[in-house]
Amino acid sequence: MSTDIYQLQQAFIDFARERDWEQFHSPKNIAMALNVEAGELMEHFQWLTAEQSHQLSEDKKREVAHEIADVSLYLFRLAQLLNIDIIAACNEKMDINKQKYPADKVRGSAKKYKEYD
Repeated sequence: MSTDIYQLQQAFIDFARERDWEQFHSPKNIAMALNVEAGELMEHFQWLTAEQSHQLSEDKKREVAHEIADVSLYLFRLAQLLNIDIIAACNEKMDINKQKYPADKVRGSAKKYKEYD
């Protein structure tokens, strides 16, 4: 796994240990917290047009970056708790997606893989 991801995982574990929060870090609780943070990320884009979502102010980008960080930290913690190598899982999933969504069949389409022939 990436050294950077490992270091972030360790920093998050240290942060939780210093506060005696590891007792709350079950996979279920971390998955729920991850969803809450993803909702907070979505709030920044609610009601924006697609074009507006590309043109965030620097202050708004900073807020979005903090929410992305929250989502990432909880995701990294969940992977650590379940002993999942994030990089390996992402590579495997990309291989699966290449099979499900062959470029020559889905180019330019937003349909799900079950909706095309």
